[in-house]
Amino acid sequence: MNLCAWSKKMIKVLFVCHGNICRSPMAEYLFKYYVKKMHKENEFYIESAATSNEEIGNHIHYGTKKVLDKYNIDANEKRARRVTASDYDKFDFIIIMDKNNLYNIKRIIPSDPKLKIHLFLEYANLDRDISDPWYTGDFSKTESDINLGIKHFYSYLLENGFI
Repeated sequence: MNLCAWSKKMIKVLFVCHGNICRSPMAEYLFKYYVKKMHKENEFYIESAATSNEEIGNHIHYGTKKVLDKYNIDANEKRARRVTASDYDKFDFIIIMDKNNLYNIKRIIPSDPKLKIHLFLEYANLDRDISDPWYTGDFSKTESDINLGIKHFYSYLLENGFI
């Protein structure tokens, strides 16, 4: 039996956007899909949440559902939820989709002493937001940016010995 496998910590990731019906659940489910393809799904706990109360309890947006359907991903059980202050202790990485939500999360989690909170595209060395398809209508652009973020975030985890 490999003792290293038993001692390895599960990586807990929370993706965050405004309403938790478009970008963050897309990132949640696409990242789950990605780590499963890498045979690492047992090393991760992945969720998503909102900074607002507007969509709490609602299903994912139909545009996000169409994206996930392309990958044969079922997200029917997903309901929007809001970030809580206790999420800071629960998760290792809190990944934010845009600067507005980075600002908004500071009202819920006022300090980040463990440097857990990051903009998603920082991992790709990009200083830009993942645009909100609720406003743009362009779910494929959001999908592309999220997949870019996923690849670079996963590489970051590998390079830094998390996996």
